Amino acid sequence: MRLRNIPGANEKIAESSLVIKNAKEHKGKWMEVFGNDHPIYIEIGMGKGNFITALALQNPQINYIGIEKFQSVLIRALEKMEDMKLDNLTFICMNAEEINEVFDKEEIKQIYLNFSDPWPKDRHAKRRLTSRQYFERYDKILDKKGKIIFKTDNRELFDFSLEEVKEAKWNVDNFTYDLHHSEYMEGNIMTEYEEKFSNEGKAINRLVASR
Repeated sequence: MRLRNIPGANEKIAESSLVIKNAKEHKGKWMEVFGNDHPIYIEIGMGKGNFITALALQNPQINYIGIEKFQSVLIRALEKMEDMKLDNLTFICMNAEEINEVFDKEEIKQIYLNFSDPWPKDRHAKRRLTSRQYFERYDKILDKKGKIIFKTDNRELFDFSLEEVKEAKWNVDNFTYDLHHSEYMEGNIMTEYEEKFSNEGKAINRLVASR
């Protein structure tokens, strides 16, 4: 469940140098934001930031941008970062629907989608981050050799996602219905939801998609 109405969250985010303000102004210029030409990976719907922070710590040669639309969730990621010095990680508070207004053609090398909102009602299918509508958005910003990596505990959403990858005319490079007991577990970094669900005995689904 998403956290909401954290006192002072808006003010702390506005004051934080870790959060990019006016992100649309940086479209096509994200290398300038980081001050280098390292590849840029993004996580859409990063939650409290455990996953992307761990990636940034392990891979200083890659720049990471965490995207989260809820300020009351983003503030938790900022709290984790207070004592860290990571020049390769920054955050944006925004709705994923605006992603093409923030990133330019092939500006992103990899996209992570972790435990996204399933939007269970059929009429909301296009809002799912693995819908064909979102794959159209990703197609515009992702490097031609880039990949999308998606994890979820929700089997219905996962099956929907496998079909949507095909409908979007992308390729499913690999997938598993039980990540933690598969060959793809090596190097896996768990999100806060993944840790919770796996401890409850739920299987974690994962797919990798490319053009």
